[in-house]
Parts: sequence; C-alpha cells; structure tokens
Amino acid sequence: MVREEEGEKEREEGQGRKGNRKREKESKRRRERREQEKKREKEREESEESEEREESEERGKKEGTGAQEGHPAPEQGPSRRVSGFRIGGAPELCIPEHGAGRVTMTQKNTKQEMTGDAVVDNPANIAPAVGAGRMQPPSETPGLKKQLKNRHIQLIALGGAIGTGLFYGSSESISLAGPSIMLAYIIGGLAIFMIVRALGEMSVEDPQAGAFSYYASRYWSKRAGFVSGWNYWFNYILVSMVELSVVGSFVNYWFPGIPTWVSAVFFLIVITALNLLGVSEFGEAEFWFALIKIIAVIAMIVGGIVIIVCALPTDLGVRASFANWFSIDGGFLPHGLMQQTSDGHWTGLLMALVVVMFSFGGTELIGITAGETAEPRRTIPKATNGIIWRILVFYVAALGVIMAVVPWNRIDGTMSPFVQIFDSVGVRIAAGLLNFVCLTAVMSVYNSGLYANSRMLYALAHQGNAPRYLGRVNRRGVPVAGVLTSAVITAFAVVVVFVWPEFAFNYLMSIATIAAFINWTMVLITEWKFRRTVEAGNGPGALKGLTGRDAVQALAFKLPGGHVSSVVVIAFMALVAVLMGFSASYRVALIAGVIWLAVLLTVYECMARAERRSEAQQH
Repeated sequence: MVREEEGEKEREEGQGRKGNRKREKESKRRRERREQEKKREKEREESEESEEREESEERGKKEGTGAQEGHPAPEQGPSRRVSGFRIGGAPELCIPEHGAGRVTMTQKNTKQEMTGDAVVDNPANIAPAVGAGRMQPPSETPGLKKQLKNRHIQLIALGGAIGTGLFYGSSESISLAGPSIMLAYIIGGLAIFMIVRALGEMSVEDPQAGAFSYYASRYWSKRAGFVSGWNYWFNYILVSMVELSVVGSFVNYWFPGIPTWVSAVFFLIVITALNLLGVSEFGEAEFWFALIKIIAVIAMIVGGIVIIVCALPTDLGVRASFANWFSIDGGFLPHGLMQQTSDGHWTGLLMALVVVMFSFGGTELIGITAGETAEPRRTIPKATNGIIWRILVFYVAALGVIMAVVPWNRIDGTMSPFVQIFDSVGVRIAAGLLNFVCLTAVMSVYNSGLYANSRMLYALAHQGNAPRYLGRVNRRGVPVAGVLTSAVITAFAVVVVFVWPEFAFNYLMSIATIAAFINWTMVLITEWKFRRTVEAGNGPGALKGLTGRDAVQALAFKLPGGHVSSVVVIAFMALVAVLMGFSASYRVALIAGVIWLAVLLTVYECMARAERRSEAQQH
C-alpha cells in the first residue's frame, strides 16, 4: 500500500516536472521571439542612423564642391542630392525641420546637371523620372506630418464603408437577391478583407503616402505606379463630382429655395479650406462625420430589433419577424443564383455580387493614411482587422433587420429602407434625421476624396509621374498644390454634371465604377511582387537582408494564405467582371474601363518616350 502511494506520488511529481519543463520551454521561446524582435528593431534603427550619417557626409562633400565651383551653400539648412529626379521648389514652402536650399542633382548615365530649390526629407523616397529606372527604398514619407491618431484611423476605417449607397442604394441590391443579399455581402466582404489585408501588409512595413501607387511603382514597375495612381485620383474626382452634385437635394429638403449649385459651391469651399488647415483637422472632421453615420446605423438596428421583439404593429400588413427571411415570396433565395426576368434583366445572388462589391469603395483609404499615422504598426492592423465585423454589423445586420420588419418585396426604392422601417410604425421624423445623416455622408465622401487625391498627387510627383510642384508641402505638412488642383478639377467636373448630366452619369461614372476594380486587382498583384522582393532580401526597413521563409515570417502583418489568397481573390474579381457583362449598365462600365486603361498606358508611353528623347539630346 505504501509502495503504491509512493509510486503515485512519484508519477505526480514526474508529471509536474514535465509540465514545468513545458512551461519553461514556452517561456524561453517567447523570450527568444521578443529578443529577436528587439534585435531587428535595433538593426533597423542602426541602419537608418548609418544611412543618415552617409547622407550627411555626402552632402558635406557636395556642398564643398559646389562652393568651389561658385555655387553658394544653402542658408537655411542642408540640401540633399536626388538621383534621377528634378525637383523645383520655393523657400517659403519648406518644412521647419528641413531647410530648402540650392540643390545640385545629377541623373545616372547622363551628363546633365539639374538645379532647383527642393523640399525633400529623404532623397531615397524620390523615384526616378519616367523611364529612368526603379525607386530606392524609402525610410519614411517626406514632408508630411504624422498627426493622425489611433481614434482617427479607427473611425476613418469604420466610416469608409458607410455612404449614401448603404442608406439609399441598398434597395437595389435587395431587389436583386432578396434576403440572400446578406450572403452576398459576406462573400464580397471576405474578398475586400483580403484586398485590404494585402494593402495592410505593405503599409505596416513601409508606410507611405500614395499607398498602392507607391508600392506598385516600387515593387512592380513605374508604369504600374502611374496607372494605379492616376486611376485612383480620377476615380475620386468623379465620386466627389457625383456627391457634390446631389448635395443640393439634401439641403433643399429643409431649404427648397436654395439653388443646388450654391450648395455644391458652399460645401466644396468649406471642405477644401478644412483640408488646407492640416491633416489633424481632416482626421478630426472625418472622425465626427463617421461617428454620425455609425450612430445612425446602430440606432436603426436597435430600433428594428425593438419593433421585432416587442411585436409592434406596422402598417405593412405583415408581423415583423426574422422568419420573414424565409417565408415571403420565394424565401431566402427568391431568384436563385442567377435568373433572367421577363423584361430581359438578370437577377439572383451572383448578380447581386456586382452591386455589393462596388458598395465597398473607400475601404482602401486606410492605406492612404499610413504615411501620416503616428503608429502605423499598431493602428493599421487594428483598423484592417475590424473590416470583417464592420461588414457584419453595418451591412449584414442592418439589412437583416430591415428585411425582418419590411418584407423584401416591398422595398422598391421609392424611399430609403432605413426610413421605411421607422415609417412603418409611424415615426415620421426618421426621414428628416436620415436626410441629415446623408448630408454628413456626402461631406465625408468629399472630405476623404480630397484628402486621398492630394496625397496621391503628392506621391505621384515624388515618383516622377506628375508635375513636381504637386510634391511640395507647406509648413503644416499640407500638399497645398495637390489639394487646390484636385478641388479645381472637381469643381469643373460638377459643372459638367449640371451642363451635360447624361454624359457625366452615363460615361464618366462608368469609369468611376470600374476604377475601384482596377485598383483592387493591382493591389493584389503588387502584394505578390512585394513578397517576391522581400524573399529576395530587398525588403524595406528591418526586412532588408532577410531572405526566403525567414523574411516572410518576419512580416509584422501578413496576408493570410499569401499567394494562394491573392490568386483566389483575383479569380473572384474576374468572375464579377464576367457577371458585369450580363447587366446593360455595368457592360458600359466594362467597355469604358478598357478604354480608360488604354488612355493611361498611352499617356505613360508618350511621357516615357519624351523623357528618353530629352536624355538622348543632352548626351
């Protein structure tokens, strides 16, 4: 008996020792991982310090040489050599941290010398001119201020997927698929999540203004950067055009005597002035715009649930219940996967995917903000990972509650489904409240669009893909030229809407429809190119020098599934493009998209040839 007790005690002690050893091993592995992370961070800091010292020494040599040749040294601060890119600037536009002086620049493989006043933070951030080769890896975005806080990024990400399309356009998607539209949003949401994760992988390791355009230019080709950047810029010009052209209708709800063009001009001036103040002001405004939209959606969901749970009577003749998803006019999947109606239109779950995908435009704004985010390695992953639950709450839950209260076949687009749900129980004030929410949504879209466009022009200028004056910033870190240029072009586009509405909506908006599709596809391809660069040992920052699997494992925010995910999502995008061909309106967008891509590629080739001729003449 004593032996058995002693044996049992020994076994317990043995198991305890094994558990202790296991915990010790796990603790050791965690310590080793932390030490490796600290080591990589230290190596990156040392690498950056070394680069700065080398640049400082090189500037000293250049300044000494310039003085000997009769060029005066800069008065306000050190100038920097920029290879393969001619930058013009003005001293009054310099940033406090970096003075603007006379810069001597030489282009590789040419004898040409170029001089001008530049506002440059890090010459490695500047890409060669068109046709002059690949960019060098940057350490940070030059000139811009990292003033966007975590709460700004989170609300920008939250509000990015909520616009007038949800409040008014959701009736179209419901009519196509009925209750199964919720499934369409889940499928489309997963695809968008993977696209933004691909962008997030690059943004965390290399946070830059211009995001996907910059990454396409650096890791893919100069041509890809040009196409991606200008395509995105023109897309937001057109989206802003539409939003400003309809803002008057929301104002007229309260003040019917005000001409719609007056409202458009007023809000264009106000939002433009806001963007000229600084990035923190943009972030603060977008924070409150997004908060209003979020509160509106949550209030609708809560109100709808109260109607369902409390069995409040409605004037629709049907009791509010989640069972309505399955019991009304064909059930959950009333039109099947795909079905042609008697008038020749196609409906069904697959056709709804087309509408659903385009409702997610704006989610990629997270990547644009990375260059001005104080802590991109912390805030970008958090905002990106929140996309899934945002889609589940703001789209799936919202539409699910709507169709539980209002039968899906009674949602005909004559009024917003969000108004219809409260109107059915006699809450008439809902229309006025939603009108206010939509007005803030319009301002939010133009605010985000102007911000994104000014930063895109800034990035394109630093790639050599746009006029160099667009790459300057003022003392507040605002690319003033980019803001004003985008605002003026948007104003012109609004005039086009009022003068030639059919041309604007039938053709220009067709380009805007397909432009987001083009950029999403390019983001996935660029991420694949980025991974190949990282695996080859040429990754940015602390990744530089690491190769193969070690380099991929060192990525702080990896795309789940890697290349496999990219291929699957690209195949899904191709399916949606094919489905667009079955719809007359989207078929026009497909044709316009092909023509638009051809125009962008032609312009790039003309610029590249002009650059090569200029270089040849100077030899």
